[in-house]
Amino acid sequence: MVKLHCDNNITVLKRLIAEGVQVDSIVTDPPYELGFMGKTWDATGIAYSTELWKLALQVLKPGGHLLAFSGSRTYHRMAVAIEDAGFEIRDQLMWLYGSGFPKSLNIGKAIDKKAGVEFKSKPASGVGFMNPEGRGGYNNTNNQLERVGESTDEAKQWEGWGTALKPAHEPIVMARKPLSEKSIADNVLKHGTGGINIDDCRVGDDEMINQPAGNKAGGNSLNMSVKGMPQGVTPTINYGRFPANVMHDGSDEVLESFPVAKESPARFFYCPKVSKKEREMGLDSATSSTKKNTHPTVKPIALMEYLCTLITPKNGIVLDPFMGSGSTGIGATNLGFKFIGIELEPEYYEIAKARIEYYTKQDTQEVSTQTSFL
Repeated sequence: MVKLHCDNNITVLKRLIAEGVQVDSIVTDPPYELGFMGKTWDATGIAYSTELWKLALQVLKPGGHLLAFSGSRTYHRMAVAIEDAGFEIRDQLMWLYGSGFPKSLNIGKAIDKKAGVEFKSKPASGVGFMNPEGRGGYNNTNNQLERVGESTDEAKQWEGWGTALKPAHEPIVMARKPLSEKSIADNVLKHGTGGINIDDCRVGDDEMINQPAGNKAGGNSLNMSVKGMPQGVTPTINYGRFPANVMHDGSDEVLESFPVAKESPARFFYCPKVSKKEREMGLDSATSSTKKNTHPTVKPIALMEYLCTLITPKNGIVLDPFMGSGSTGIGATNLGFKFIGIELEPEYYEIAKARIEYYTKQDTQEVSTQTSFL
């Protein structure tokens, strides 16, 4: 079951609540409220809307989890809105990557420009430069300013100073709707929600021996070795490392940041950032009204599959109230979950619809009878 809505998410959530719909998890990538690339939809304040998150809370089953991406500068405001809506903040996940570019103003150049020092424009060759408008720019197709005249003494004092760090992570809030039952066990048995799917999200295939918990006479816990285990107690063997609250893209830059480059990264889930092929897959079909994925912040499908797996019970319903170009929907349907997606922008809705249709048809023979696109 896949239901896609091209509409305001608050309107759709109210409709779902009125219809008695309840979902098992929410995995979403809301606007970061930065006005990214001049996009108006990324500066509306919707991610900070307590009303929105209260509706999300209502449509979620008791104990159901929410995972929502945000920007490093704006995460706190979204997290507070989610908490104020009634969610319990359970953790913060980090998605690390090496391909971010700094958008930093070169203060020395800015002082020279203010003093009337002559500059000429040339193609960008590095990061942290000042573009022709006098602002910081990305190391892509923009031009940068190069001094022609002599730098001022004031500017020399501030040469090498800037205004921003290189972006290398995106935080993800993990929140949970309060339980309706007295215990996690009771809640899971009644609603199927409340827990995290640890074993299906283990990283790697190493044999990990988990020792049964023990206690000293005074009540202190023991991390017991096989040698020190009580007689007749057998350790549990799991394959793969316990999932952590850090994930990465496997880039050389990220791997080099770990203390032991060959071993430490393997402790964490990783997948590469989305490729152009993955972005465009399914948009060349005859039914697609667009041939290019124009969404500026497409997430990798493998990453969204991992996050859906982490918090969604078997045969559960995943909700994404900020569907974008549909990566969450693809990840959810690839895993056999039901999916409800909401996207306000018609352009992105059509892209998401085409991509999800493409991937579900690859995996499901009866997609035409099992899928309803609204």
